[in-house]
Amino acid sequence: MAQKSHVPSTRFRPGFLTGNGELDPFRSLQREMERLFSDFGRGFAWPSLAVEAEGAVLPQLDVSESDDGLTVTAELPGMEEKDIEVDLTNNVLTLRGEKKTEREEKKADFHLRERSYGSFSRSIPVPFEVDAEQVKAAFAKGVLKVTLPRPPEAKRKTKKIAVKSTD
Repeated sequence: MAQKSHVPSTRFRPGFLTGNGELDPFRSLQREMERLFSDFGRGFAWPSLAVEAEGAVLPQLDVSESDDGLTVTAELPGMEEKDIEVDLTNNVLTLRGEKKTEREEKKADFHLRERSYGSFSRSIPVPFEVDAEQVKAAFAKGVLKVTLPRPPEAKRKTKKIAVKSTD
C-alpha cells in the first residue's frame, strides 16, 4: 500500500519575554521567517504553513494519504482528550484545542507563578467524500490520530502505461 505524505511543517514555540518585558527579538525574526515560508506555501493544494497568532498553539501535523484513506496525526503534548475537538464538515476535517496551564513555586527567597493559555484550530481538506460515521479518532500519549477511510467508489484506479522506445 503506497502512501503519499502531505506534511505541513509548522513547529512553533511560545514567545518569551526578556527581563524588561519586551518580546525576544529572535522571536520576531522567527515569526517573520514563518510568514515568508507561509507565503511560499500558498500555491499548493494542501494547507499552507500557518502563521502564529498571539496565544495560538500550532501543533505539528502529519497528513498521509494511502489507497485506504487519509490519516492525520497531530502532536499535542500536555493536552488531554477533553481539551480536543474533532469535526468533519463538507469534507473538511477540523481539529481544535485549548490548553491552559498554571505553575506556582514557592521557596524561602522567591515566589514564582506562571500561567499560559493557548488554542489552535487546523482545517484539512479531504480529497474524497467521507462517511463521517466511519471516521475514527484516537488520542494517546499526547498524539491525536484521525483516520478517514476512503469509500470503495473513491478508491484510486491505476493503470500501468507501457513505455516504448522510439529508436
